[in-house]
Amino acid sequence: MSYDEKIGNATENTAGKVKEGVGRATDNERLEAEGRNDQASANLKQAGEKIKDAFKS
Repeated sequence: MSYDEKIGNATENTAGKVKEGVGRATDNERLEAEGRNDQASANLKQAGEKIKDAFKS
């Protein structure tokens, strides 16, 4: 996994956490759900990159 991809995934995960927190604080269920989806997406991308790295070795 390249450094840029790691940073991108971490940024997406962090943004998802922030969205989820803001959604929870403002009682906005849609924003909270978007945050959870962003986090899940980042985690899937990260897992895919780790699998690719494992097969490169």
